Amino acid sequence: MKVAGEPNAKHCRKCNRDLPLAAFARDRNRRDGLQVHGRECVAEYSATHYRRRRDAMGKPVREKVDVQAGHKLCRTCGEVKPHGEWHRNATASDGLSTRCKACRAERGWQDHLKRQYGITEADRDEMIASQMGLCVICLKAPAVHVDHCHKTGRVRGVLCFNCNSAIGRLGDDPDAVRRAAAYLEGIAWKPTLVAPGVYQLPS
Repeated sequence: MKVAGEPNAKHCRKCNRDLPLAAFARDRNRRDGLQVHGRECVAEYSATHYRRRRDAMGKPVREKVDVQAGHKLCRTCGEVKPHGEWHRNATASDGLSTRCKACRAERGWQDHLKRQYGITEADRDEMIASQMGLCVICLKAPAVHVDHCHKTGRVRGVLCFNCNSAIGRLGDDPDAVRRAAAYLEGIAWKPTLVAPGVYQLPS
């Protein structure tokens, strides 16, 4: 409930204190849209419950790390970072995501490689190493874009942005690429009309 004379406060049922609304996580099922317990109380309860559960399972308990105000420890990379390095999560006890932005982005990229190409980061890095770190088409620019066959899904290699875009714009068509190479070598492409709407390509 809101405290009289303090429209921006709410009573925490756990610690029996009047706290600012920002001290409560969201809860759509509640009339005021906020949880009945403050974030600190929820976090303390979760920590206690976590310890009991880990002890019952015979697993080690991760010790709580004290961090300065406005910062949070990322359990994924092990770094303490300011709150600006985290995405918001209104349902979390502290209002922040469980992983920092960098770790979330890295995990998102790993999921993309697995979902889109069926490979891991290690697989991609191994391909890049086998190519000496260079695009296998131009042999100049760094290999950064995974290239695959759109029909079979088979990964062919890792290309630079320009070469990957070029073969894509040519429709992944080997004949179109050969004609483009012949054109660059000065061989004019002059098809012969053999029937209405039918052309014979030069050999």
